[in-house]
Formats: sequence, structure tokens, C-alpha cells
Amino acid sequence: MARPEKEAAVQEVAEILEKAKSVFINDFQGLNVEKMGELRQKCREASVGYRVVKNTLARLAVQKVGRDEIVEYLEGPSAIAYSYEDPSAPARVLSEFAKAEEKPTIKASLFEGTFYGPERVKDIAMLPSREVLLANIVRGFSAPIQGLACGLYGILSKFVRTLNAVKEAQEKAQS
Repeated sequence: MARPEKEAAVQEVAEILEKAKSVFINDFQGLNVEKMGELRQKCREASVGYRVVKNTLARLAVQKVGRDEIVEYLEGPSAIAYSYEDPSAPARVLSEFAKAEEKPTIKASLFEGTFYGPERVKDIAMLPSREVLLANIVRGFSAPIQGLACGLYGILSKFVRTLNAVKEAQEKAQS
């Protein structure tokens, strides 16, 4: 690879590390071409980028953006899975794929700007998507209001039935 191409690759990885909401460094060793194709397809379906990187170039990019804690995890075959939209999507895709194939292995991650080692990836993978979290928040806010509305309806309904019963009792008394 010529020097300008290497510099462009370092710059591209550095931009991913700076701009992506999450980046997962993984070891894809043991996956054949067909399985790598399947993994890349699953990543595309989930709006997750997947890029195989040379460790020396990745180390330069990591040092360029000041994330030196990742350097020790750039050993052996390395790839990065990243997302600009849903931070937990790469972890979900890689974890689901690894359940069936036992590969890839996640070495480290940058999740919302915070570094996590491989032990926290399962926790991140279990996080629901942003849309699901927002729906849960809205449901949480609407539940008390809905309960209040149902309670007020019950009280008003009971009041109207009571007034109707009083009216019917007065009509019977007058007849």
C-alpha cells in the first residue's frame, strides 16, 4: 500500500473513532469468506459499518485521536464495527452472529465516548435500540395520565349513575 493510501486509511479510521457513537474492535479469525460476507450483510441491514483494519494503521489512528487505551487490543486480525446512529447496534449484530458461529470475538469498545473492555459487551448488546428506549419513556410518562383519565371517568360515570338513580327515585315518588 502506497504512503498516501496508508495516510487516507489512518484518517478514515480516525474519523470513525471520533464521529461514530460506538466502535467495537473485534477478532474475526476463523471466519471464512462466506461467513465474512454474511456478517457484513447483517451489519449493513442494521446500519452498522464493518471494516477490516491493519493493526499498525489502526494504532496510528487510535493514537491520533488520543484513545491510547485501545492500542493493547490491536493484536491479531482486527476489524471495527461502528454505528453513527444506534450505539448498541454493532454489539447486538456481533453478539448474535457470534452465537451461531462462535466468531467474531469482541476485544474492546468505545461506547458513547467511553472505553469498555470485552467483559461489558454483553451488557451493551442487551440494550434495546434508541427507538425502543424512547417508546418506553413515553409509555412511562403516559401511564399515570392514562390512569388519571380512567379514574376520573370512573368517578364521573358513578356520579352520573347516582344522579340518574336519584331522578328515577323522585319520579317514582311523584307518581
